[in-house]
Amino acid sequence: MAGPLRGIRVLDLSRVLAGPWAGQCLGDLGADVIKVEKPGCGDDTRSWGPPYFQSTVDETETMAGYYMSANRNKRSITIDITNVDGQALVKRLAAESDIVVENYKVGGLKKYGLDYTGLSAVNPGIIYCSITGFGQTGPYKDRPGYDFLVQGLGGMMSVTGERDDLPGGGPQKTGLATADVFTGLYGVIGILAALHHREKTREGQHIDMSLLDTQVAIMGNQAMGYLVSGVEPKRMGNAHTSIVPYQAFESADGHIILAVGNDGQFARFCKAVGREDLCADDRYRTNPARVRNRDSLIPVVEEIMKTRTTDDWVNLLEANTVPGAPINGMQRVFENEQVIARNVRLDLDRGNGETAPTIACPIRYSKTEVEYDRSPPRLGEHTQEILNEILGMDETEIAKLKAALGAG
Repeated sequence: MAGPLRGIRVLDLSRVLAGPWAGQCLGDLGADVIKVEKPGCGDDTRSWGPPYFQSTVDETETMAGYYMSANRNKRSITIDITNVDGQALVKRLAAESDIVVENYKVGGLKKYGLDYTGLSAVNPGIIYCSITGFGQTGPYKDRPGYDFLVQGLGGMMSVTGERDDLPGGGPQKTGLATADVFTGLYGVIGILAALHHREKTREGQHIDMSLLDTQVAIMGNQAMGYLVSGVEPKRMGNAHTSIVPYQAFESADGHIILAVGNDGQFARFCKAVGREDLCADDRYRTNPARVRNRDSLIPVVEEIMKTRTTDDWVNLLEANTVPGAPINGMQRVFENEQVIARNVRLDLDRGNGETAPTIACPIRYSKTEVEYDRSPPRLGEHTQEILNEILGMDETEIAKLKAALGAG
């Protein structure tokens, strides 16, 4: 079985994370993703390390784990887009493509004739997705946009981190580039909907994706809580604003997450630990009551949770149908039996006798498949293959484009 996007071609002009993440998702779904990279150095993240993947076949070759995280299922071609011949090559590839993904600053590609106006002129059906920090309009449109800045501007850091009145309190960014990854995913949603629109109308279109728009959108219940109440949500560490007890607790040998989502679960927890008096207490009988009285309940639960090891708690909570889980590092994540059973870690053939690790796409289809045909490419690995296969160029023609391709 082939991926659901088999037959769709993507021209990926993006770098770093949000755009490449979108391109990788489309590649996982079966699209042919052509990654256009700067000659000599390629995507910035090729050098964002350590850590690096070290080839066992070529001791001179390394590849940053950061780059590998967002560039599976792509073919790499090097093109100098500042070169007139390079610009012409991109246009010819766009004419044979369905989708373009780019994350240059607003207007950055216009001077090369590679913006939506320029590429839609050669391919009216092109779906052109632009990803920027602040979008194509508005007073911030010309500002550079970085995930860290956007997490601050968009409210994420106002609700992430320990409470200000506790040791270590204060704003924190998330442990991964949340705005970038979510913008890439929303970009894919927009692209797929635009493909459906084109199927009905034959019209291409320009998709304007903004990191800030996305960051505000994913604030979800925190943002809506403010809009309906006018009350600023605050940082609460690992606690939850609306559910108690729903946080991480210290165990006898580490930490354990206790995630009591309803009154029945709380009653079962109290019975399991021999503290039925807690769920009989009017202060804690219902979740709204527990939220109001968290300051008196949480210290009691903290002392209870210190009496057993993390593994003992996992077993006890599971036996009593109370949600709980350890806080795993990456080693324990990939040793987890559920993660192993779901084949979340995969090793991809690099085509040179070695494999490279990757993390599976989380989409599981019943009729089609997610594809894992290509490990993250070496810089320019597929240049000749792409020009020959898609544009029908022979070796002589390709040799004439030496400067445009950054060769030699």
